[in-house]
Amino acid sequence: MNSIFFLLTLLFITYTDAATILVRNNCPDPVWAAGVPGGGKRLDRDQEWTIDAPPGTKQARVWARTGCNFDASGKGKCETGDCNGVLECKSFGVPPNTLAEYALNQFGGNDFIDISLVDGFNVPMEFSPASNGCTRVITCNAKINEQCPTELKAPGGCNNPCTVFKTDEYCCNSGSCNPTNFSKFFKERCPDAYSYPQDDKTSLFTCPAGTNYKVVFCP
Repeated sequence: MNSIFFLLTLLFITYTDAATILVRNNCPDPVWAAGVPGGGKRLDRDQEWTIDAPPGTKQARVWARTGCNFDASGKGKCETGDCNGVLECKSFGVPPNTLAEYALNQFGGNDFIDISLVDGFNVPMEFSPASNGCTRVITCNAKINEQCPTELKAPGGCNNPCTVFKTDEYCCNSGSCNPTNFSKFFKERCPDAYSYPQDDKTSLFTCPAGTNYKVVFCP
């Protein structure tokens, strides 16, 4: 009897440490939502897609792809966020793309969540908890594409300087770096979001393990 109770308890804990990520497109044009884990799906305006993230998932992300064209077999290409030319992503997208990143049930029994512009920006985004009493809403809803510095402009988006210049100053390859004029451009417009790789202090947030989430494009 005790072993059965233990097994049921273990199954309950495992289940509650998983997360459902509801992805919604509020943009006027279609986006091709992508997730690792998750795959990918075309979303017209007001359409939604659900990702079931397994317990303990880490280094996970959700993003929007734009300007895509796929054939019946799910092969094609996107202007931003392309993942090796397939509809069902198994790898991360090509910059520039706005990222919702998460890791489930990590240190202290918490989920860690953020919006990152370390891979640049293509679509405004909101990333928010949808259960478990967690209320921290993260947003990046600025007109970054229109205001993008000339050096960082890319078709359909705005690159992060690491993508363009590939230097330690911008990429933090040595493990230590500071804000730059380019990272400050992103931070001033989206103070909740990562603007460079070591921007943890003002950009990384937690919710209790077992929380479900919502990602909205063009909130």
